[in-house]
Amino acid sequence: MIEIKNLHKSYKMGSNSLHVLKGINFSVAEGELVSIMGSSGSGKSTLLNILGMLDEADSGTYTLDGLPIKNLNEKIAAQYRNKFLGFIFQSFNLISYKNALDNVALPLYYQGIKHKERVDIAMSYLEKVGLADWAGHLPNELSGGQKQRVAIARALASNPKVLLADEPTGALDTKTSYEVMDLIQGINDEGRTILIVTHEHDIAEMTKRIVNLKDGVIIDDSKVNQVRALSNV
Repeated sequence: MIEIKNLHKSYKMGSNSLHVLKGINFSVAEGELVSIMGSSGSGKSTLLNILGMLDEADSGTYTLDGLPIKNLNEKIAAQYRNKFLGFIFQSFNLISYKNALDNVALPLYYQGIKHKERVDIAMSYLEKVGLADWAGHLPNELSGGQKQRVAIARALASNPKVLLADEPTGALDTKTSYEVMDLIQGINDEGRTILIVTHEHDIAEMTKRIVNLKDGVIIDDSKVNQVRALSNV
């Protein structure tokens, strides 16, 4: 599903250059649940941004579902993101003046799906995450865990090939974090490919494989015995 070969990325810092990714080789098969760990400055956010087509590597190759991702203008990158990827963020990134249903339906609007079908699809995903009764509520009327469930429903609504989750439990308490991870595990059980960036070891252990980054290189990439989230609640 994802194939990264010899990926390098640097950023200009005044007259200097900061080499953030230093030859990353990394692949993810369809249906995997992978966590990417590393301290601040390790390169994990840069790697996620490249995977999400929000940034581009200086050299190396990135192939997504057999398609080379290179030299994309913003219009094409946006089309590819909407077709292939679903995003889950630590800060939820919900639109404050739209209710839960409209937030979930938004990616479908950009796919040109008609209003009634958008509403039906969005409601089905709110039901999937247990929030059908909250469809008419605004984000400020929802708890943190509910907001993240809406964000997960929105990420799933466009039926993406891959979910990219950036610290999805970072703003949540432990119990709510495990409930969100139970939902993510269930989505993965259905065959969805999911990558999670996290700094929390207990969250990483709820995935099936942990990739550790340090100073822009992968220092360990190991399959793990997955801990089911609700066994910890």
